[in-house]
Amino acid sequence: MENQRTEKIILTGDRPTGRLHVGHYIGSLQRRVELQNSGEYQKIFIMVADAQALTDNIENPEKVRQNIIEVALDYISCGLDPEKSTLLIQSQIPELCELTFYYMDLVTVARLQRNPTVKSEIQMRNFESSIPVGFFTYPISQAADITAFKATTVPVGDDQLPMIEQTREIVHKFNTVYAPVLVEPAALLQEREACRRLPGIDGKAKMSKSLGNCIYLADTADEVRTKIMSMFTDPLHLQVSDPGHLEGNTVFTYLDAFCREEHFGRYLPDYANLDELKAHYQRGGLGDVKVKKFLNQIMQELLEPIRTRRKEMEKDIPALYDILRKGSEEAREVAAQTLAEVKSAMRINYFEDAELIRAQKEKYGA
Repeated sequence: MENQRTEKIILTGDRPTGRLHVGHYIGSLQRRVELQNSGEYQKIFIMVADAQALTDNIENPEKVRQNIIEVALDYISCGLDPEKSTLLIQSQIPELCELTFYYMDLVTVARLQRNPTVKSEIQMRNFESSIPVGFFTYPISQAADITAFKATTVPVGDDQLPMIEQTREIVHKFNTVYAPVLVEPAALLQEREACRRLPGIDGKAKMSKSLGNCIYLADTADEVRTKIMSMFTDPLHLQVSDPGHLEGNTVFTYLDAFCREEHFGRYLPDYANLDELKAHYQRGGLGDVKVKKFLNQIMQELLEPIRTRRKEMEKDIPALYDILRKGSEEAREVAAQTLAEVKSAMRINYFEDAELIRAQKEKYGA
């Protein structure tokens, strides 16, 4: 079948609503770099999803505009390589809008309303009484993004699985009704549980820019240190001698995500591994300050090279725009080819269909 490709292709990306933080890094950026360098994928498309960001920032387009460069800086400083991955801006690929429009006929309003991700996002943004149509149709737009590049793999978090399922439904419906043109994508989940959803430094379930509980990739060393030393731990651990609890303890959640065995030899040689550290904390005799200082050393080791690369990139912003322009142009060529195949399957490629023109000519005897 035409849609069964041997190429392995990734599509992933972020909405440019602010600088990226360590939750983005451990949840997706680090994995993207690994996938990029694995050699397993023929093409990797990484999208700055500005058009989708506008669906709930329509009155503040400058916020989205300014954050495109912030996100791109974070991408490259974390190790995404424009020579290996195609970095693109969503709004610069108009073919995505046309695909979205055609896919709308394949999805019912009731089906969109049942999408758990859409429902939770609507509640989070207080859109219950007045939902922008663009925001409501977000899953269809995402399906257009994925299918435009024939993506076989989409790295996502658990909360995005309903979106991938809806994309697969759209692909199946299109291929059944018209022709097997589109590729059904598979979700690629983060393997480590601790990396799937990093809490904020205040212990809230989600690290969020709006809550001000993020450690940003671009934070200075002092800012990172200050945030870590203020982290939520165990409210019952009042004295060093008190037994400590790990559940809901943000510092240990971060250690689960970022700590490696070799960190102990460098920064905390009293312990062989994280299990020993946890056991001491649980039985008492280990203070929060000592654990936070250890976490700070780990985070500084991770973030320092990212900060250094970012400062270098900041010296030549026009070069960064050029990377995004070239990536968008390359991506548009791919999307245009998919759109042409879609229109041919839907029989709306009138001017390219020589058989149609010939048949009409014979019909009217011209």
